[in-house]
Amino acid sequence: MGRIVHIAIKVESLEGPSEFYEHVFGFKHVGTVTHKGHVSRHLSDGVMDLTLIQYDSEDAPEAQLSGSGPCIHHFAIEVDDPAQAEAQVRKFGGEVLSAPGKFPIKFRAPGGTIAEIVPQARYQKIGQGGSN
Repeated sequence: MGRIVHIAIKVESLEGPSEFYEHVFGFKHVGTVTHKGHVSRHLSDGVMDLTLIQYDSEDAPEAQLSGSGPCIHHFAIEVDDPAQAEAQVRKFGGEVLSAPGKFPIKFRAPGGTIAEIVPQARYQKIGQGGSN
């Protein structure tokens, strides 16, 4: 059975939202990673990975996956067999957005929600050299 292990929020700046989740809810900063086109700040409550994403440009294709402006960008579902889950996404009307063989496997579910399939323990590795 899959379980949600990660939620990514698109933000206009990292500092204010990061301080908010750290001070109000006790999330811990576990890593900040610069990627092509965006910076991801990973926070954790000890179980869930909450990632704040600041894109270099709102016009970047990945920034637009969930629409314009700050919003929940996507969430990740951890599964035992990513290839099987990807096949099921396709079978039940989802659209796979990631290139073949690329992890995480981003998809658009029927109804428009963006999510991703990740292998076991993907977000336990954040802060230990993992990536978004």
